[in-house]
Amino acid sequence: MQTPQPLHITREQITQLDNELLSLLAERRRLSLEVARSKEVDVRPIRDTQREKELLARLVKEGREKGLDAHYVISLYQSIIEDSVLNQQAYLHGRANPETQKQQYCIAYLGARGSYSYLAASRYCQRRQVEMLDLGCQSFDEIVQAVESGHADYGFLPIENTSSGSINEVYDVLQHTSLAIVGETTIEVSHCLLGKAGTKVSDIKTIYAHPQPISQCSRYLSQHKELRLEYCSSSAEAMEKVNQLADNSAAAIGSLEGGALYQLESIETGLANQKINQSRFIVVARKAVAVPEQLPAKTTLIMATGQKAGALVEALLVLKAHQLNMSKLESRPIPGTPWEEMFYLDIDANIASEAMQAGLKQLERITRFIKVLGCYPCETVKPTQLSNSQLLIEPNTSKNQNPSPSAPQANPYRYSKAYKSQDTEIHSG
Repeated sequence: MQTPQPLHITREQITQLDNELLSLLAERRRLSLEVARSKEVDVRPIRDTQREKELLARLVKEGREKGLDAHYVISLYQSIIEDSVLNQQAYLHGRANPETQKQQYCIAYLGARGSYSYLAASRYCQRRQVEMLDLGCQSFDEIVQAVESGHADYGFLPIENTSSGSINEVYDVLQHTSLAIVGETTIEVSHCLLGKAGTKVSDIKTIYAHPQPISQCSRYLSQHKELRLEYCSSSAEAMEKVNQLADNSAAAIGSLEGGALYQLESIETGLANQKINQSRFIVVARKAVAVPEQLPAKTTLIMATGQKAGALVEALLVLKAHQLNMSKLESRPIPGTPWEEMFYLDIDANIASEAMQAGLKQLERITRFIKVLGCYPCETVKPTQLSNSQLLIEPNTSKNQNPSPSAPQANPYRYSKAYKSQDTEIHSG
């Protein structure tokens, strides 16, 4: 048996290879922006799903030849494609709105550095390669006021979570502001139990957290009913309180990235009720933006229907008639008018499109009140999938192509004619 090379040499080789991979990924991202520049001239859609399927199919085939699992290759390149799509969208959106282009943005968000709102805002700026001047706020109202007064360029508001649902307080704030929604971003929310170095679960008596993480981690918290819960205005405040304590009797629920800013370590991970836990944020500004026609767009509006039977159904049938897909419908009470509701709608369409313009004109005639809150690029990138036949690992038939007559026949594959020569018939009804 050959003696393996020393471990430190192998690790040095892996490190060198990782650096090369990062350089190649950076070069691939640069080339994807060249693609965006071409699409800007030709006015072609950002995504070409047929091209993406052909790319994945080729990579899966070549990956198999190199001993790589098909699902590993697909998962890796789905992330690369998503990054490429979002970067191209950000580039083209910026080109369509040159008046918004700056070297730095002042962004108002909930909490302080380390909160989930802070992480969402910083990633939004990183994608656009601009410097972020952060302005932490204590409430959603304060965020809106900071943008309305001009103290901030943008405000970040969490609108919904895949685990705990819509954040109603934000919808209520949107009713009374003149700001426009100009963007959105979605981040993975990985809740951790964070404490000072050396803290164990048995040491903890109090958990500090924002109400949203508490709701999203209710299953974990129900298993530790002996722990006292302290509500905070943000995850950043929760982490700061734990950091300021003299002992290890408390922990906070927050992100691993945020905990590092407060010298906190992860005690337990994966606290959320759902394995996939994402939060969607909307970006608000004083002025609406234009969305190029080749970008997937989303229009958000609010409306109040008449107090008659079928009024909401009548409004939704307008969307169906114009083939407008509604991806979200939320109702909120109208202040001062008991038992009457205001409806928030997300429609997957550009407000400049003919279908959307015709639909809005018709809705204006049959609703009591309607207002467009904003049209902005949709940042939900659905991963390209391959068919099952493309994922199957084909059997190796290169060996024993001409077996001798005396050799025993191997069991044929169950999907082959050799296994069952007659066609299978299925009668329904």
